[in-house]
Amino acid sequence: MTESQLPVVQMRPYRWGDPTKTVALPAAAEAALGYLGARPPERAPVEPDEATLPDIALTTRVREALEAAVGASNVTSEQLARVAHTRGWSTPDLLKLRSGDASDAPDAVVFPGSHDDVLRVLKICSEHRVAVVPFSGGTSVVGGLAPVRDTFDGVIALDLGRMDGLTAIDTESRTATLQAGMRSTRAEQLLGEQGFTLGHFPQSYEGASIGGYAATRAVGQASAGYGRFDEMVVGLVLATPRGTITLGTAQKSAAGPDLRELVMGSEGTFGVITEVTVRLHPAPEIRTYDGWRFDSFEQGAAALRTLVQDGPVPTVVRLSDETETAVNLADPSDGSGPGPGGCLAIAGYEGVPDEVVSRRAAASAVIAAAGGEALGTAPGEAWRASRYLAPYLRDSLLDKGAFVETLETATFWSNLAHLRADVTTALTAVLTEQGTPPVVLCHISHVYEAGASLYFTVLCAQGADPVAQWHKAKLAVNAAIRAAGATITHHHGVGTDHRDTYAQEIGPLAVEVLRAVKNTLDPVGILNPGVLIA
Repeated sequence: MTESQLPVVQMRPYRWGDPTKTVALPAAAEAALGYLGARPPERAPVEPDEATLPDIALTTRVREALEAAVGASNVTSEQLARVAHTRGWSTPDLLKLRSGDASDAPDAVVFPGSHDDVLRVLKICSEHRVAVVPFSGGTSVVGGLAPVRDTFDGVIALDLGRMDGLTAIDTESRTATLQAGMRSTRAEQLLGEQGFTLGHFPQSYEGASIGGYAATRAVGQASAGYGRFDEMVVGLVLATPRGTITLGTAQKSAAGPDLRELVMGSEGTFGVITEVTVRLHPAPEIRTYDGWRFDSFEQGAAALRTLVQDGPVPTVVRLSDETETAVNLADPSDGSGPGPGGCLAIAGYEGVPDEVVSRRAAASAVIAAAGGEALGTAPGEAWRASRYLAPYLRDSLLDKGAFVETLETATFWSNLAHLRADVTTALTAVLTEQGTPPVVLCHISHVYEAGASLYFTVLCAQGADPVAQWHKAKLAVNAAIRAAGATITHHHGVGTDHRDTYAQEIGPLAVEVLRAVKNTLDPVGILNPGVLIA
């Protein structure tokens, strides 16, 4: 099944995606839970309709103004709607909601149907000091949907789900203009009907949206072939409390600083992205994914570096370390794993047949010369088929009393091994000190000529207070990443989890610049307060 054939899934509180789909834990994961001492929680998760919400702070006057702006049927304070717009999809977010804690719920959810609707809502909220959380897919894993609400007279979630149209397609220029609330799956379906693809397939693909991708500078797994999402954006429209900004006269311009770069990654703190124009690619005619075994992570990383620096570059390229290979991917029973020991690499190729065949042959020669052992297509195709199941697997792990969370970073090739060691050491030390020794998995998920990203998965038993348990670990690993000279995030965004470390990374003068931009566009500070910058 290709991405364009996946259904549009309505996300639900505290469990991922399609309610009819469950994923059983692999035998290796079950064994790991026993080793780690995980035990099922004593209490079942609290149902969303029983969660504890804060009292509604919105006045009748504000409520009536919002209803006049977008229509009464498009404003709701119904419990399930408020719960569904509470926080995002990090493990602490899910654990809080499972315990019945919906204390960050908005007072109301507002569904605008147009850019002008958004402008009207922002004006009302600015006049009445009501905080606004832009919301589309809701898949943030870094606290990007948990505003600081203390100084405001209410909070609303501004759900762009009604704004899901394909408003223009230029087949000659290979661009399309999409409304920000469009979900990834729907975008691929509509573009596929025209023979195109975005080629943007992050693991959150089933739940995420176009506007969210731009607001967080998202990166899909096929970034080696199709590029990052911010590289795909050639234009966008931003609604702010002071009016509209339209950016993107041409794909490239020397007319001053590129303000698209300022908006992308701003996480809803400068304005609400309502429309995005993206470049397209012809939909691939064939896809072929290979598996390769390397004796060590270092050997595999060197091979990936050679590919991306000297070519040819596969559409998808990734490398799992020894632990991730053993726990997640190796399955000797079906012959798809790399066998005992070693690291599994995936190299995928998409495009027209002749080009795929030639690029695959050339890349395979490079990989083999670097020490890779060819495993055929079984491991690669197995990975591609199960690509979007991991979020479902997390639900099963939490049900068993495990704590599982991810984090990512990026650095230059010369610093990669040092960074991986420091992050692994920090996580292992702080969680072991709390009596919950972890298994730390790592893979290279995105490669560039000068560097690469490292993506970590942490698995351990839930402590007595798993939210506090991870908070302590997160502080330690943030410090380790900064000390190693790496970036605090490669594609998950800043949110509130990374805000303080991000300030250290860019320095106080740069933070002052960002504050000045926010003060200009959002003088009352209603947009996602506390996210990105304090």
